[in-house]
Amino acid sequence: MRFVIHYTLGNAQRDAAQRRFAETGGAPPEGVTMIERYHCAQGLEGFLICESNSAAALAQWMQNWTDLLTFRILPVVDDQTLSQIIGG
Repeated sequence: MRFVIHYTLGNAQRDAAQRRFAETGGAPPEGVTMIERYHCAQGLEGFLICESNSAAALAQWMQNWTDLLTFRILPVVDDQTLSQIIGG
């Protein structure tokens, strides 16, 4: 299953989040494949596109960051899948 993950952080967390990202690269754990990651220019939010069949692996990845970031996780489907769902 694919997910779009929107993250936000406050000004007070920016430097700590950037340090952690520089140190770790923010790589996902086993069981999650990151497809792409985008960071907004102002540095306080961004988007990740990933794939996983494991809610536990996805939760593990987010738990590594929830002290600094807030997440909104949205399951998504592509055009072909949506067409099948709606009978197109």
